[in-house]
Amino acid sequence: HFRDRGEIVRLYPLTFSEYLPVSGLSEYRAWNEYMVYGGMPEAVLKKTPMAKQDYLKNLFKTLYLKDIIERNHIREDNNLAAVLDVLMSDIGSLTNPTKLANTLASTQGIIPSVHTMQKYIRYLKQAYIFEQAERYDVKGRKYLSFPSKYYAEDVGLRNAWLNYRQTEKSHLMENIIYIELLSRGANVDVGVVETHTTINGLQEKRRYEIDFVVNLGMDKIYIQSALEMPDYAKTNQELFPLRKIGDSFRKMVITGDDQPFFINEEGISFVGIIPFLLDKDILAKMGH
Repeated sequence: HFRDRGEIVRLYPLTFSEYLPVSGLSEYRAWNEYMVYGGMPEAVLKKTPMAKQDYLKNLFKTLYLKDIIERNHIREDNNLAAVLDVLMSDIGSLTNPTKLANTLASTQGIIPSVHTMQKYIRYLKQAYIFEQAERYDVKGRKYLSFPSKYYAEDVGLRNAWLNYRQTEKSHLMENIIYIELLSRGANVDVGVVETHTTINGLQEKRRYEIDFVVNLGMDKIYIQSALEMPDYAKTNQELFPLRKIGDSFRKMVITGDDQPFFINEEGISFVGIIPFLLDKDILAKMGH
């Protein structure tokens, strides 16, 4: 620092491309392990699943949680734990402080204020436990105030907090893609596409979600995360919001396999999660 000015260098947990050569595993086995234990460097070096789990659990409780409580003078640490339970369980789901307070009231019997929820979310973001993704109206070209999505900085810490009870691959893959994009220097929002159709003379408005709107300077890329697309119906479901965007920016679907990169007749790119994570320049290869 020089006269209160300084440069912040942001370090993320190991990306999959950094994790793979250290793991000593095949790409497929490494990917499945990465989804469970994440990229905290010391966890990667542990030799057994039990050692990895013990390390991550202890790291979260004795370092992260203790630091947040002491730094912010939190007295009701049970409330903080309840907030963590909800946010960790619902990674990639839309929420806001009001919804969070209502959830705790109905499931935990806790009646916190919305102001308290706002503070706790801020503390968890400051401790680099969560990242917040804002919603962006693609056609209206404006940000929507609430709700937002919250993604875990490291899925290994997230799974450890939940004692490995909720390891749905689709949610973990989406979370990993989001953090990967941030680590590559992108600004990432959650996209919303609004459509209007007339049914029986009445106009109906619907909103469809685009998982990620990736902003790279003046460039923009729309990305859908789809663990599986086994049939036409699922494929059409994933592509529908991309088709309704109506601009010429690039569009991509990332699937939960090792599918090589290709572009279909509509100009939409497809690639498996493993090639996407291993190729830092893949977004540049999509063409314009």
